[in-house]
Amino acid sequence: MTKCLELKKVIVTGGAGFVGSNLVLSLQERHPAAWIVVVDDFRSGSFKNLIGFHGDLLAADVSQLDWSHHFGKERFDAIFHEASITDTTEHDQYLQVHDNVEGFRHILEFARPSRTPVIYASSAATYGIGSAVNREDQHPKPANVYGFSKVIIDNLAQEYMRHFPTWRIVGLRYFNVYGPREAHKGTAASMIYQLAQQMLAGKRPRVFKHGEQKRDFVYVKDAVDATLLGLKSKSGIYNTGSGQPRSFNEVIQALQQRLGIRAETEYFDNPHLFYQPHTEADLTHSHRALGYQPQFSMEEGVRDYHANGFLTAGG
Repeated sequence: MTKCLELKKVIVTGGAGFVGSNLVLSLQERHPAAWIVVVDDFRSGSFKNLIGFHGDLLAADVSQLDWSHHFGKERFDAIFHEASITDTTEHDQYLQVHDNVEGFRHILEFARPSRTPVIYASSAATYGIGSAVNREDQHPKPANVYGFSKVIIDNLAQEYMRHFPTWRIVGLRYFNVYGPREAHKGTAASMIYQLAQQMLAGKRPRVFKHGEQKRDFVYVKDAVDATLLGLKSKSGIYNTGSGQPRSFNEVIQALQQRLGIRAETEYFDNPHLFYQPHTEADLTHSHRALGYQPQFSMEEGVRDYHANGFLTAGG
């Protein structure tokens, strides 16, 4: 478990979402005396993810909220920004870019006078569909407007880092995160969750031919750990993955072993002209600057996911 600075008052945007809710509940466990304020508009979150939460919740769109008016001169130890339109099938370019970028801009401007640390969710979607190992210094090539919005957010963060070198601003480029509290995402949930649901429903797991496409699956507890490590790192943007790409066939095998279900895989033609064949996070920078060391292999993540009662029919 990552040790971080003692916190008294923090904001978590998107705290009812997948990674956000895991972060909120981890913060609550690690800092029981802290007052945690969640800001979420529930477009891509669920109240069920926050069962057991002891803090405050402001139901608001981060891109529309008047931060200074609402919070006044309250001081916070950190702002964790997880809110975003994450649905890559949302093709309204104005909506994606406006809400994602302007929400982040408002947060930076609110935090700027007090230099409150801002730890925010970037994405491996900034890298696009190339099959090479992804390193933070490579040129971004987003394949959709969601990835493009994250590129602009990273650009904005880097501009603030240059102007305010003593202010801690940290971005985490999450790869394929999976784990508890993702069921509400439905078809946008991880392939690990989707394949498990197919198998638990008595169906054959379905993947594109021939199941050898690979993804850097990172367990949500590791993603939360990396996010909290941002509190004591220098400013920068860091890959957050497992560093170990695994094929869909390997995922199915791990699920079969854990769930005790044997089902023949159904392979079908890939209808997409542009499909990412391989994702892999280079963690060199994250190891060195964050001290990030993922603790869960894909098999260990599946085991923990299931053991905690989340990897079940209906999630």
